[in-house]
Amino acid sequence: MKLAIQHSTVYRYEAPVNYSIQYLHLTPRTAACQRVLRWRLETPGQAIEMPDAFGNIMHVLVVDKPHDEIAIRVSGEVETTDTAGIIGSETEALPPGVYLRRSHLTEGGDAVADLVAPLRKLIVKDRLDGLHQMLAKVNGAVAYRQGETDAQTTAADALIQGSGVCQDQAHVFVSAARALGVPARYVSGYLHVGLGASDNASHAWAEAWVDDLGWVGFDITNGISPTESHLRLAVGLDYLSCAPVRGVRRGGGSEALDVSVQVNQGSLAVMPTAPLSPTGGQAQ
Repeated sequence: MKLAIQHSTVYRYEAPVNYSIQYLHLTPRTAACQRVLRWRLETPGQAIEMPDAFGNIMHVLVVDKPHDEIAIRVSGEVETTDTAGIIGSETEALPPGVYLRRSHLTEGGDAVADLVAPLRKLIVKDRLDGLHQMLAKVNGAVAYRQGETDAQTTAADALIQGSGVCQDQAHVFVSAARALGVPARYVSGYLHVGLGASDNASHAWAEAWVDDLGWVGFDITNGISPTESHLRLAVGLDYLSCAPVRGVRRGGGSEALDVSVQVNQGSLAVMPTAPLSPTGGQAQ
C-alpha cells in the first residue's frame, strides 16, 4: 500500500522565545515493512540530520533568534507491506538486550507483575504465542480512552487506572514483556484506518524480540500485529526516547500547540515544489 503523509506541528508563544532547540523524530527509515519513496521535512531554519542512539533518523533544530512561533511540517510517500508484524533484525543498531533496560514511563511495579505472572511459563515454552496472549491481556486491562492520562503517565499508573491512549497501552505491554525477560521497545508512527483524514493520526505500538524472527510488532490498541496500514517512524525505550517532537526553550511564557495529521492511501495530491530527499530531510 502506498501511504501519503502530511503532518504539521505548530507551537505559538505568548511572548518571544529567545532560544529553542527541538529534537525531531519525524523521518521514517526503510525497513522490512516499508520503503520510503520520498520525504520532506520543513523547519524554520536548518535542521541537522544525525542518527540517534537507537538508530533512528533524528534532526536537531536550533532557533537562536527571537521567535513567537515554530512550525514544523513533514510530507512524503511510503510504500508499506504486511509482514505479519515481523521486522527482523538486519538493520538494527543495538543488540536486543538493550531493550530490557528500565525507564521511567515503563515502570510497572506490582500491577504489571501480577498481570503477566500467569504467562511466564507460556513465554518460556512459546514466546510468540505468549506475546500474542499478552497483547490480548493488556488490551483488555487498559481500555482506550482519551483525556485521562498525559505524557508523563507511567505503565503502572495506566494499568491501575484501567484506561489510557495508545502511548499508555504500549508502555504497559513493553513493561510486561521486560518483566518476563523479553526485550521490548516502544514504536512511534502513523496509522491509516481508511475512514477519512479525520480518522487517521499519529499512533504508537510496541515491538518485542522473538528468537529466529527478530523484532515483531504488537498494536495493543487494535489487538493485532501491525499491517500495511502502519508506518513506523522511530523506536526507543519509551515515548520520551522517540517522541516526534521534543525540545526546550528559553522565554516565551505559555504556549499553544496545533497538530494536524493526515494519512491517506495513494500519492500526495500536491507535491512540494522542491525535490524530496529519499532518506529524509529537506533536499539541498
